[in-house]
Amino acid sequence: MSEIVVVYELDKPVATGSSPGTPSGEERPVRTVHAAPAAPGAPTPTGPRTLCGRDTFAMETTRWNPSEHPGASWYPMEYASMVCPDCDAVIET
Repeated sequence: MSEIVVVYELDKPVATGSSPGTPSGEERPVRTVHAAPAAPGAPTPTGPRTLCGRDTFAMETTRWNPSEHPGASWYPMEYASMVCPDCDAVIET
């Protein structure tokens, strides 16, 4: 399989206390973790769709790079319960 990029599908913003780096005290928790093919030579790091077919436009690209963690899962372990089962199935084949 070619290089993949891990992206987060975010939930609607929820009001929180003041947190650095979050505009106007709103936080967008991760709803689902998806995998998308890398887009070589393109201005964006991901292709237009995840491996399960969702649009990546509104998703947030993570810093997790699966190729930097040989033997580890393709997704960050702290989000294991939020992994898209369809993306996971495509990677496992």
